[in-house]
Amino acid sequence: MAKKNDLPALIISLLITVGVIGGGAWWLKNQFFGSGASISNTPGQVRPGSSQGNGAAAIAGADGTSGRSMLPGNVSATKQKGLDALAAKDYAAAQVEFTAALKESRNDPESLIHLNNAKIGDGPSYTIALSVPAGKSINPALELMRGAAHAQSDLNAAGGINGTPIKILVIDDSGSQERAEANAAELVSNENVLGVVGHYASGTTIAAAQVYEAGKLGMISPTSTAVAISNAGDYIFRTVPSDRLASATLARYVLGELNKTKAAVFYTGNSTYSNSVKSEFTTELLSNGGQVVADFDIGEAGFSAGRAVQQAKDAGADIIMLALTADTADTSLQIISVNQKELPMVGGDDLYDPKILDVGRANAEGLTVAVPWHILRHEQKPFVTGSRQLWGGDVSWRTVMAYDAVATFAQAIKDGGPTRQGIVDALSGSGFSAQGATDEVRFLPMGDRNQPSQLVKVEPGPRSGSGYDYVPVQ
Repeated sequence: MAKKNDLPALIISLLITVGVIGGGAWWLKNQFFGSGASISNTPGQVRPGSSQGNGAAAIAGADGTSGRSMLPGNVSATKQKGLDALAAKDYAAAQVEFTAALKESRNDPESLIHLNNAKIGDGPSYTIALSVPAGKSINPALELMRGAAHAQSDLNAAGGINGTPIKILVIDDSGSQERAEANAAELVSNENVLGVVGHYASGTTIAAAQVYEAGKLGMISPTSTAVAISNAGDYIFRTVPSDRLASATLARYVLGELNKTKAAVFYTGNSTYSNSVKSEFTTELLSNGGQVVADFDIGEAGFSAGRAVQQAKDAGADIIMLALTADTADTSLQIISVNQKELPMVGGDDLYDPKILDVGRANAEGLTVAVPWHILRHEQKPFVTGSRQLWGGDVSWRTVMAYDAVATFAQAIKDGGPTRQGIVDALSGSGFSAQGATDEVRFLPMGDRNQPSQLVKVEPGPRSGSGYDYVPVQ
């Protein structure tokens, strides 16, 4: 297996000169892209006390055998019957109940995963774990689960891997680095787990990566973009492009298309992702003739959006870069509101958020963000048609990247054999490729996906229901 090091970072600099494919996406409320109809991300009805507490319980109940939902909050009575049947290993009854639960709530990926697992029962299978931040960020957790559930369904319907189906073991890290490390240690010790899809945030991914690396268990993150992950080790991969590629795309757009050269950058110092976007964008801008004339840590005591925006203008800024996260969306919206569209605004993929459309509305018009995937470029692909039939709406880039991660593990099992080392050896091979939801998955030597980012911007439109949509940058 080839050792990853810093040298391949040079490869990225060459790759990004290939150019960025223009594109876009839109987003429905509750993190779905629909065809005019809003689709709820709430998978079921109220049932008190169904969520799990600590990390050990999360691992123990990840396959449904605890009789509890992995999602915080509540489940429908029908779904609970399925969970109870699964816990009792009554797989026939579980299939009946989860099938009925999906008729009640078609966009509940947990029920689909449990249905797929119940069909396998105690038979031979290959197990892939999926880590989601259900205890903290329910919408991203559901997005990731939808991608994994769809990939599992497609793979098993096609006969699995040489006749052996895939099981998905869903675990909750609650967005906590400590819990992610603890869960990772349990997954390493569980010999049935052949690989891990996760984690959601860059901070939890980096924390867990050291455990997977030491335990020689392969991990593929679908959503963690921090550049530091490139050097996390030989067992760490991702199906999402890194912040380096996204920042290069944004910097070229700012300098070449908007003809702006002086940026004010807003970030949050306690976020690995935010710091990564800030650093990479600053580097790319400086390398190509621009400059950062002011930067603001929104986490500092006494931060004021109004005062900061005015200071940015006083410093001569002609562009605002929001290197902020979904957790700080309220502050992003304050900045957007104060700016009143006076300065153009750009941002990382966490600014691809329905809240920006719903609340920002006219003030957010023109905001441009870099994302790894958008549906407009793939509307004729079978995956897009299938996902609409499956969930009743269009899916986000996070769902697509999770689908790709499961599909990539399946290909690696096929190529390298159903052992942890065989899988990682296959993933590390120079000629490795896997067919993802809409595009082929190939890795750079450091485990990053070899794929450019795409730009979308906020414009008036009917799809989200807010009056504004994310659309392709032409």
